[in-house]
Amino acid sequence: MPNLNPRHQLVLGVVLAVLMAITRSHHVAALHSLPGASWAVFLLAGVYLRPAWAFPVLLAEAACLDYLAITWGGVSSFCVSPAYAFLLPAYGALWLAGRWLAPRLSLSWAALGSLGLAVFFGGAACELFSSGGFYFFSGRFAEPTLAEFAPRLVKYFPGDLGALALYAGIAALLHAVLASVASARHVR
Repeated sequence: MPNLNPRHQLVLGVVLAVLMAITRSHHVAALHSLPGASWAVFLLAGVYLRPAWAFPVLLAEAACLDYLAITWGGVSSFCVSPAYAFLLPAYGALWLAGRWLAPRLSLSWAALGSLGLAVFFGGAACELFSSGGFYFFSGRFAEPTLAEFAPRLVKYFPGDLGALALYAGIAALLHAVLASVASARHVR
């Protein structure tokens, strides 16, 4: 488990919240080409932020960003439906994947395997809850079936997983660099 003092956790929490705010697809036009980091924010928060209250705070931030985008940003409210509640278990799956990953982090090649497992399985669970919840429970589709959901899953999951992997990879690289620098300071 990463050993961050409360001050470092607070700084990292703010960085993660800002990252979500500037990449949540429809919120900042100048950064529209960056992939959304919300999935990665919840995974990384599960790894690095010890207080349990960080999870509901990030959930509230995501909901507020969506609300602002719809009410002031002119974004369609199509995705807001009873299925919006499925974001709770979707983001929770990523948070739990991060919690699972935290004690397995180290500066070793084996840790990359654990990172890959957390990214893939956390991402898959998130996709099933978020996309599956929307498809089956939003009321936007007349007669939802697994046969019709599967092609949607194939269409959207690779891109979502790729964005998660990109941000998780950048975070892993930063983690390795910062841990190496900290280790070198302690050797002196």
